[in-house]
Parts: sequence; structure tokens; C-alpha cells
Amino acid sequence: MNLITNDEDKCAVVLDALLEVMDPEINLNVVDLGLIYQVDFDEKKIYCTMTLTTQFCPMGESIQNGVTRAVKSVFPEHEVLVNVVFDPPWNAHMISEEGLEFLNSR
Repeated sequence: MNLITNDEDKCAVVLDALLEVMDPEINLNVVDLGLIYQVDFDEKKIYCTMTLTTQFCPMGESIQNGVTRAVKSVFPEHEVLVNVVFDPPWNAHMISEEGLEFLNSR
């Protein structure tokens, strides 16, 4: 994963929480799917840049809301701002080894 962050320790906490946010169509979490591109922190805000598997993902809003809730659950004192981008576009090469193993075992 080529995730960008300005705080490795806090990012690890966020990523752990994001393991609970699933893409309901694929049944794989957003971290292992490779949907999270960047997580940055300042004193009062957390900025999360992510993508979806397609621009027309019918569950996009639900996934984005799940990301916001998960980050807020571990940093309740911060405002969470989620930005969905499509550049670079998601592709199957972004799936983690764990995610590939899960998908291949189904």
C-alpha cells in the first residue's frame, strides 16, 4: 500500500479502525481493497483521501459515511473530512496481499 500520511502512529490507529469498513458488494474492507490513499492530521481535523472501485459505485455514499464514522470513533475530538477522488483510478493491483487471499478463498 502506498498510503501517504503526516503521522505514522495516528495513521496506524485510523487504519485499524478502517478495517471494519466494508465494501458491501465485495465484502472486503476499504484498507485491504486499497481505497484509502492519504490520511493527514492537524490539531483539530483529520483529512482522509480515498477512492471507490468505480465512479458509479452505488454504495459510495455508504462507504464514505462508514469511513467518517470509523475515524471519528478513534479520534472523537477531531473533525473528519473525507475527500473521494478518482485520480489515480482504483484498480485490482491496489488490493493488499491479505485482500487477495480473502478474495481467492471465497
